[in-house]
Amino acid sequence: MLTSTHNPLVKQIRKLHSAKGRHQQQLFLLEGTHLLEEACAADYPLVTVCCTPQWQQEHQQLWLDATQRCQRAEVVSESVLKAIATTVQPVGVVATANRLPLYQSPSLPVSIALALETLQDPGNLGTIIRTAAAVGADGLWLSVDSVDLDNPKVLRASAGQWFRLPMAVSGNLLDLVCQCQNQGIQIVATLPQGSLSYWEIDWHCPTLILLGNEAAGLSPKLVLRADKQVKIPLMPGVESLNVAITAALMLYEAQRQRRERG
Repeated sequence: MLTSTHNPLVKQIRKLHSAKGRHQQQLFLLEGTHLLEEACAADYPLVTVCCTPQWQQEHQQLWLDATQRCQRAEVVSESVLKAIATTVQPVGVVATANRLPLYQSPSLPVSIALALETLQDPGNLGTIIRTAAAVGADGLWLSVDSVDLDNPKVLRASAGQWFRLPMAVSGNLLDLVCQCQNQGIQIVATLPQGSLSYWEIDWHCPTLILLGNEAAGLSPKLVLRADKQVKIPLMPGVESLNVAITAALMLYEAQRQRRERG
């Protein structure tokens, strides 16, 4: 059992708390029972799995599944687990996984998908991933200047749906929008001064939804390329809605319209 926080493996895993460390090692963190279950269910490649003796006893089958999929498995002390976890009260297991193959990119054409520009809050991104998976979206693209897709908070906020939704980091969202338009996919931009309310859009046709930065919104170049500009109606004095809530409203409106038509 690993008991020293000065162990080379412990030091290596601790570096994954930062984006720099994840990029350098091409690894990311999976924390908690549920994320490990989802990773195993998706057969996602694991590198290291570390757990406490108590967790191992309580989750023997999951431990067996995980150890068969990873390169190295270690039982560690409570103090070591706390050192390698990013959460204040870790559940009892932390794993590392390969960033490569990075993500399963959504394939064109799409029925409904999302493109997120310069999103910064990991909780927002994780919630959007969870919602998109819940409605059966085809996936999402994220601009390269956004929060990392494999930020630990993103994975936790996704509630395990991270492994079920096709995702990709795009170096040029404008090129992606043009590709979608060439394939007959309508581009819907969300902005406070949109000319249409989100329920006035015909969501039956293939659609790519554009969502922007939490503070600045979408860049003008993406707004100009959009076929439709939509808003979420708000009461006077209310500036805006959270971007994850905006995504949920539109995705579920699209689902409602499509179900009504059968």
